[in-house]
Amino acid sequence: MVPTLTIGDHILVTKFLYDLKMPYWDKILIRFSEPKRGDIIVFKFPEDESKDFIKRVIGLPEDTVEIRNKQVWINGTLLVEPYVQHLDPNILPHQVQPRDNLGPMKVPPDSYFVMGDNRDQSLDSRFWGFVKLEKIKGKAFLIYWSWNGQGALAHWVRWERLGKTIQ
Repeated sequence: MVPTLTIGDHILVTKFLYDLKMPYWDKILIRFSEPKRGDIIVFKFPEDESKDFIKRVIGLPEDTVEIRNKQVWINGTLLVEPYVQHLDPNILPHQVQPRDNLGPMKVPPDSYFVMGDNRDQSLDSRFWGFVKLEKIKGKAFLIYWSWNGQGALAHWVRWERLGKTIQ
């Protein structure tokens, strides 16, 4: 079973899988490939580029994304997502917030719609919009360090997570 990423996980990122960038300017010099649906990517957080975020690619450029009662639809087809966790059984209407119902909305060119796997507690494209291609740092592939950063057991190493691949 592939682990779900949690607070306290530190990951390795392949920075040259998608492109080669000019340092400090986010200018793509050579594009090798583009993110695919399902890739877990690291990118500059759109609301504060000094922070890195990690999320799963859900919508590709030109896709139409819609969320209906916590289920994601891409171009009118239900997306099968065995990795998703829903911890809150309530379904919120769009008027309250876009967590469980959103769209349809079209992903702009050179942009991606991303979501966390823990859907009910994820800050992602539903709330702050799309991720531009040039802001993507790379693809996550391995948990190299993990600790419990919450509660009374804070800072205990989670040995069972070390070296697990991310898919």
